[in-house]
Amino acid sequence: MTAHELRRSYRVGFILFIFLGIAIFYFMGCSTTKPPSQPQATAPQKTEAVNKRLAKASVSQSSSLEQMQQGSRVGTPASSPLKDIYFDFDRYDLREDTRATLKANADWLKKNPAASVQIEGHCDERGTAEYNLALGAKRAQVARDYLKNLGIADQRLSTISYGQELPVCTDHNENCWQKNRHDRFVAKSAPTN
Repeated sequence: MTAHELRRSYRVGFILFIFLGIAIFYFMGCSTTKPPSQPQATAPQKTEAVNKRLAKASVSQSSSLEQMQQGSRVGTPASSPLKDIYFDFDRYDLREDTRATLKANADWLKKNPAASVQIEGHCDERGTAEYNLALGAKRAQVARDYLKNLGIADQRLSTISYGQELPVCTDHNENCWQKNRHDRFVAKSAPTN
């Protein structure tokens, strides 16, 4: 294991420790009752089922961190109703294609008022961990601001930056880096009163 890989391993471990602490604190008051298991569905049925469940605010998608903790590949599931947006290198401004995707995401959120969304800011591996955490935060915030301007209530939107720590792709080339420079939108159930 190289020194770079070792440092990265320590950083990921530290971040996981912090997020685990936050998750434990957050879920301390939540019920431990699990919903009954559902039979496996085919891909089109899964997409419809996910959309129906999210519309009723009965389930939530897994965040990138939760996917990594479960040993799943990090990234947006094909069944997600909300699509990722991508950024140019070292930028956080919205391109025309990202604005169109954000409008589609806002339309889905308007049709599903019980859902909220966590916007995850991600970066490629170039730059320091601290710089990329700040850049990821700016990327998430600019998407949040745009969704608010499209009429999505502020309390339905939250942001988090993972910087370079949870890559979708681990190759060291521009094609891979482009996949890692994104905002991911994770639909969550709205809290019940």
